[in-house]
Amino acid sequence: MNDAERSEEQTGEECTGISDTAYLSNQPDSTELDGQKRALAELNDRFLRLAADFENFKKRTARDREMITNMANERFAIDIIEVLDNFERAVKSDDAHLREGIVQIRQLLSSQLQRHGITPLDALNKPFNPAEHEAIAHVPSEEKEGIVVDEVARGYRMHDKVIRYAKVAVSKGNH
Repeated sequence: MNDAERSEEQTGEECTGISDTAYLSNQPDSTELDGQKRALAELNDRFLRLAADFENFKKRTARDREMITNMANERFAIDIIEVLDNFERAVKSDDAHLREGIVQIRQLLSSQLQRHGITPLDALNKPFNPAEHEAIAHVPSEEKEGIVVDEVARGYRMHDKVIRYAKVAVSKGNH
């Protein structure tokens, strides 16, 4: 056995050219590993908190949306109850003043609806518009074809959206 083999046998190193210290220096030491574990745990904790915060945010916005809707409905209901009160007073009145009371109630209801952004659609003597009108009849008339000649039920718009189409009779023209 030569000296190189003896020294290898005594030290227990192989002839790879890598010493124990070089091998150990490539492995993370326990403090570095502990630091990485702490950082991972901290990131995981932050992620879980963020996920919980987001769930709470979704629940809170759903509750807020429901509360806002309920408040809007409540305001509208109070306005409609005022109209109902006037109907009850009109029913109790004598026949001579009944028509006048009904006309005033209609005006009150129209103003209440307008305050909530609900306006009637103007259909009579206008060209038929399928975005606002629902044709329930085609009738011969002196008007040219496609003109609304009768409004059976008035249509309404709330802000920019049609909430009820006007039920109309449309002219077929003069036949």
